[in-house]
Amino acid sequence: MVCEAQLSATFYSRTCPKAVSIIRNSISRAISRERRMAASLIRLHFHDCFVQGCDASILLDETPTIQSEKTAIPNLNSARGYEVIEAAKREVERACPGVVSCADILTLAARDASVAVSGPSWNVRLGRRDSTTASRTQANTDLPSPFATLDTLVSAFANKGLNAKDMVALSGAHTIGQSQCFLFRGRIYSNATDIDAGFARTRKRGCPQTGGDTNLAALDLVTPNSFDNNYFRNLVQRKGLLQSDQILMSAPTTSRTVLDYSRNPRLFASDFGSAMIKIPYRPLLWLQTGPPLVDSGLWVPPD
Repeated sequence: MVCEAQLSATFYSRTCPKAVSIIRNSISRAISRERRMAASLIRLHFHDCFVQGCDASILLDETPTIQSEKTAIPNLNSARGYEVIEAAKREVERACPGVVSCADILTLAARDASVAVSGPSWNVRLGRRDSTTASRTQANTDLPSPFATLDTLVSAFANKGLNAKDMVALSGAHTIGQSQCFLFRGRIYSNATDIDAGFARTRKRGCPQTGGDTNLAALDLVTPNSFDNNYFRNLVQRKGLLQSDQILMSAPTTSRTVLDYSRNPRLFASDFGSAMIKIPYRPLLWLQTGPPLVDSGLWVPPD
């Protein structure tokens, strides 16, 4: 008999009781080697969930029958952290072969990455199965653009069951991480009224009008490696790096939330965790006679 899977924080308590701690330790080691990896893992999880749900489809490589999401425009030469998930998967496989899905590993990795850089924690429900299909087309259309208008952003999140407040909270992940020059060049050279002139001058030093497209800049200059509410303080001061960040201040529907978070870091942390839990996962099916197992066609990291 087949029924809809029910996710549970204790899903692996019998089949792989050390899974959560193995993954947490693996992610912690990766971030201790490279602090930036925390932002990369959170983003990788987000980009996975916005396409087909949280099913690890972003990890699938190109094959004759799969158009990999890795090569979608928002991910190509941008999404990173695949090797960190591979390492965690290998460690879990040694302890419990064929039990823990890559989708659950990626979901736990996002939470553990946040905690590793002093960010919030949240309850992660487990029991996802991994996709054997990917959608480069959906990745190209559904993942929010750094150049999007506010209405487009609100609509993109609403299509995933997330409201404007969730969107603002999740945008707060940009309190850590970096962006490439070509994604914010237009903003810093725009001479627009929604960008602080001194901030623009500072950013121009590492991002010339021509060339240097892949030059990196911290999304938050003040505390680039700490998960805090400084991102929202930046927006209030017209110092958002990406247009899709600063645009949150352009309408009361989102600017009120930005102001609230800029003044109350605990509120932001709480709402961020709640929004991460709401990020959609694809309803999956499993046999009532047993728990979801790793699909036979699942992506598995090489030894």
